[in-house]
Amino acid sequence: MFTGIVEELGTVADLHRGRESAVLAVRAPLGCSDARPGDSIAVSGVCLTVTAIDGETFAADVMAETLDRSTLGGLATGRRVNIERAMPVDGRFGGHMVLGHVDASAPVLERRRGEAWEVIRVGLPEPIAAQVALKGSIALDGVSLTVSALAEEFLEVSLIPATLAATTLGSTAVGERVNVETDVLAKHIERLRTTAMSGSN
Repeated sequence: MFTGIVEELGTVADLHRGRESAVLAVRAPLGCSDARPGDSIAVSGVCLTVTAIDGETFAADVMAETLDRSTLGGLATGRRVNIERAMPVDGRFGGHMVLGHVDASAPVLERRRGEAWEVIRVGLPEPIAAQVALKGSIALDGVSLTVSALAEEFLEVSLIPATLAATTLGSTAVGERVNVETDVLAKHIERLRTTAMSGSN
């Protein structure tokens, strides 16, 4: 489990695409400092299992399902990615419960500067729209954020300077896609609601 508090910006060292999978290598000095094969590390919000470590670089397998739902398949060498190690049992819970199970990728539609922050508008895919609530939690590229505005086809988040400086969201351009993970509690509530509705017919 993760909290959506990015620990460092890693750099894609290599992405080797197969027919239905890929092997991703990421340089992440902090992430590799105590990692072992089998550990979980979130890469821009996607939970991956470390398969090998070479100095400050770790490798992980990426399956077809993940390539289809996330932005990982489009990464290029040198691209920066958000890195968070799995939360230790005695760690501080600074964000919200993030599983690293990306629901969809969505485009950045707009960026607006405020006095000391920046507002990002992101498209909201219809299949997950019911799982997003105003003032609720959302993870974009693995960053724990609060939904500050919500409409039928988009959501907005407001980013403080620290988030802009410490994560890839500070440089994500309009038109680029970000990984979206809705709150796990919202998923369960939506599942219970749809099951109850189908059972009443």
